[in-house]
Amino acid sequence: MRVVMIGDVGVVDDMVHIGDEAMFEAARDELSARGAEVVGISSSPAETARRYGVRAVGRIGFDGLDRASSEARLAAVLSAADNEDTLAPGDAAHAVIAAVADADGVVVAGGGNLASTWPLHVYERAALAGIAARCGKPLAVTGQTLGPRLDARDRELVARLLGSARRSGVREAASQRLAADLGIDARLGVDDASFLGMTAADADTPRSGVLVSLSLSLGGAPRAKAAARIAALVDAAADEVGGPVRFHAHFGPLAGVEPRGDALLHEEVRALMRAPSSVVPSGDARSAASLARSSALLITGRYHPAVFAAPAGVPVLGLVTDDYTAIKQRGALAHWGQDAVVPIAEADSRGIPRMRSLWAERAAIAAEAARRLPDHRAAASAWWDDVATVLGGMA
Repeated sequence: MRVVMIGDVGVVDDMVHIGDEAMFEAARDELSARGAEVVGISSSPAETARRYGVRAVGRIGFDGLDRASSEARLAAVLSAADNEDTLAPGDAAHAVIAAVADADGVVVAGGGNLASTWPLHVYERAALAGIAARCGKPLAVTGQTLGPRLDARDRELVARLLGSARRSGVREAASQRLAADLGIDARLGVDDASFLGMTAADADTPRSGVLVSLSLSLGGAPRAKAAARIAALVDAAADEVGGPVRFHAHFGPLAGVEPRGDALLHEEVRALMRAPSSVVPSGDARSAASLARSSALLITGRYHPAVFAAPAGVPVLGLVTDDYTAIKQRGALAHWGQDAVVPIAEADSRGIPRMRSLWAERAAIAAEAARRLPDHRAAASAWWDDVATVLGGMA
């Protein structure tokens, strides 16, 4: 069985986005374990091919296009899939069409891209779904956050995409409700990367210190004030939990010591703290998951640190900036019985007392995660069994 799969993957300019890579890697692992050969769609196909040991092709390409140009390209790509090709020779879409035509099925891997905040991703996935339909290939959509902002045309495209899928999976109750509003019966489950690299031995892993993973996107909050508030919160957490305090950028450079991406904010926060701290290089998704599960407390403005830590029973304090980040953080934590989410503008005033109550509840948090873990793992395994069956044309 050969499967074409798109994720928001591909390291460009040496900058890795761990969460996006993690979801693709987890889906590759699950499908490969069920006999599938994966062909990835990536912004950097050669890098993705090396990283995951798969064949890869480039994206269809909607980056930098305005709405009218995106509509024109979508129509041209779908016409090409209908053998009415007006695309230029060597157009990137030709390789995607050929890969889908040669595959047994198509997967849209997990992510939070189906929102009007990023119309290029909506169009890319709508085009891929349209190619799959024209080639007669089954489509599965897994591990999605939908919206919450979906403007009229994007809403139409997402509804058509999900409506053409044999299976659709979302990762928050809010996304499941939005899918229902679009007329789609979507399966609700944990994020696809929740168990990436997780083994039974993880339950015995010693846990210590405070792990901090922030996002440079602050939702308009003044950066200097946000850094000061977060520094006060992390100092208080160090007092409560003890060391070490480690900072880990989920969007950061693979190599080099010059801070970039999230690491820029990390350095600003560290400079304002009184507690000593260290930096863990961004690295790869499996290393990031192991790091999150080995911490005693997580403070995060990024989504996937919470996805990795919560199944291991690590107390998580999420810092959110808008409806989108709040829906994702609350959704990730709700699966494991946690709910500690505060606005980043109140990281000190509300965050410090909430962090202290989290730490006081740590034994109960760990016990609840352990109680839920077998059912979530079984449900995830059953989901991938179903997806593989559908993609193989047996359902």
